[in-house]
Amino acid sequence: MHQEQRQQTHALLQQHQIDRALFAHPHSVKWLTGFAAPIQTGPNLFESSYPLVWYEGGQFTLIVVTAYTDLAASFGKEPDGHVITYAGNTLEAPIESGAHLLTAFEQLLKATSMINGKIGIEREYASDMLTSAVRASSTDVIAIDGWLEPLRMVKTAEELAVLRRNFALTDIGHAAARQAVAVGQREIDVWTAAHTAIEKAAGCRVPLGNDCVLSRRQFNIGGWPLDLALQPNESIIVDLSVILDGYWSDSCATYYAGARTPKQQELHHIVTDALEYGISLLRPGAVAKEIDQKIRKFIADTGHPVYPHHTGHGVGVSGHEAPRIVPYNEEVLQENMVIMLEPGIYYPGQLAVRLEDAMLITANGTERLTHHDKS
Repeated sequence: MHQEQRQQTHALLQQHQIDRALFAHPHSVKWLTGFAAPIQTGPNLFESSYPLVWYEGGQFTLIVVTAYTDLAASFGKEPDGHVITYAGNTLEAPIESGAHLLTAFEQLLKATSMINGKIGIEREYASDMLTSAVRASSTDVIAIDGWLEPLRMVKTAEELAVLRRNFALTDIGHAAARQAVAVGQREIDVWTAAHTAIEKAAGCRVPLGNDCVLSRRQFNIGGWPLDLALQPNESIIVDLSVILDGYWSDSCATYYAGARTPKQQELHHIVTDALEYGISLLRPGAVAKEIDQKIRKFIADTGHPVYPHHTGHGVGVSGHEAPRIVPYNEEVLQENMVIMLEPGIYYPGQLAVRLEDAMLITANGTERLTHHDKS
């Protein structure tokens, strides 16, 4: 599980002569191990930090609170994987998970074969106590924040299989949302229909993002569903992300309660054409900012306001990751990147249209990964 990602990381660290490393960013941990805590309402109440990964000489140790022992066991069976746990909630003593984590980590440091040499650390997500323990073990500590991000942009076959499954679930959610849209139905009713259909298909609890908003909201770009009922001919943006096995999908469509007005029809056609135009620009070698600029110009040339958000983004262990399709980004697209494109047109408090598809960059162009009805 995720062995290819760990091999890439091992090669990167060896290239920089880093013998040991602590990965603390949740996205890094998921990408390296495939372990994703079953989070719906935030981190485990008794864990001292997010799960961590300690690297030494080609071996990776996953550090988790005892509540996740069973869930993490499969990683311990990997040829280059180990698992250690620290106590969280106990009946016999007060909750001191921070102290237990520090003790476990210090023991791990003492057991390492490398006494000297460089240690890499993702400092932005490592607590002060862990950073201090690392510095006590070596005088040569290197910040490695962001080092894995370029590797994460190009998906492995294993990652693509999970993403395809999640995008298929998103399609199911959209079909249910589209059917639920009707005069009198509330934003939360449409959202609940989508979420229920997804969980029934998945056979388990599934966290769901992102937006379900009526066009008459003053900020009608995005937001959580509320107790607002659809009025005749009103549009609603439904932007769904399924988060399962640590990976995110994404997608968006705009639906209508009844027949579309001529203005709605016009904007929907423009955004549809903008999306398809953007997809035609995706290919290996294309530059992110040039794609962004061309799609924005496409919208601007119609005389309508240009959307105030990104044109697109990558997706994987995070719902929004590199490469970002934004005006400043000079990153070059590569084969096996997964790119979300989501142009839109917004008139605050009146009318809003956004459409979004996921595209896999292939050797010759693209493959569409989302298949929800956006017509």
